[in-house]
Amino acid sequence: MAKKVPYLYEVDIERDAAALLAEYAQVRGGVIDTPIPIEDIVEKHLKIGLEFDDMHRLFNVPRGLDPEILGAMFFDERRIVIDESLDPEEDPSKEGRYRFTLAHEAGGHWRLHRHLFEKDPMQTSLFGEPTSPSVVCRSSQAKEPIEWQADFYASCLLMPRTLVLAIWQERFRTAKPLIYSRQSRTLQVNPPANGHRPRRLGEAFVDRGYDDFADGWSDYFAPMFGVSRQSMRIRLEKLGLLLRETPRQTNFASGA
Repeated sequence: MAKKVPYLYEVDIERDAAALLAEYAQVRGGVIDTPIPIEDIVEKHLKIGLEFDDMHRLFNVPRGLDPEILGAMFFDERRIVIDESLDPEEDPSKEGRYRFTLAHEAGGHWRLHRHLFEKDPMQTSLFGEPTSPSVVCRSSQAKEPIEWQADFYASCLLMPRTLVLAIWQERFRTAKPLIYSRQSRTLQVNPPANGHRPRRLGEAFVDRGYDDFADGWSDYFAPMFGVSRQSMRIRLEKLGLLLRETPRQTNFASGA
């Protein structure tokens, strides 16, 4: 069962992620740019050890097509263990998921939840027995508050609001969102896909649904931040940069 955590406002989580980046930049004497150097932040700044292992074997959990156990945090030992299936050196296609898992553990759990485990008696090792992990992150528990908070922290850490908005402004020369309109089949901008040139503002949109539209632009920006398409899309939507058509307002007085 996932540990209960206090409610945290999104603005406070985002503020702490920005503070962590600022701390790192000050110590390293540089400017934060994309992709965020998450391994450096974890190992050199936070001084947390990182290793890979077969998490499913360790916890005796069957392994499916997608890993159920992504990682674990050992607060007392300042150590993160990530499932070996996410090792980007073995499978480069897992780079985005690996980086997000690392930011989830070291950013989200370490910064937000470490104090909740400091006096947890379950963390006490008896008779030389191995220390149990403080947090075990499972795919099936992604909606639990403790995991959602760590996910949101990871999103803010790897895709900082200021950098996302700056790159968006550079690409479109505007801070306005892209809006998909199913009714008119027109977009402000059409995402580059299948080698075709991106359409300019106002050009006709050719028979694609919102998901294709959102995924197209997420694929475009994701490599800049070293994240997966899914993570990039969630962040762009959260920042209000990718929008579905604006619902038509009903005028109840006129019955329209």
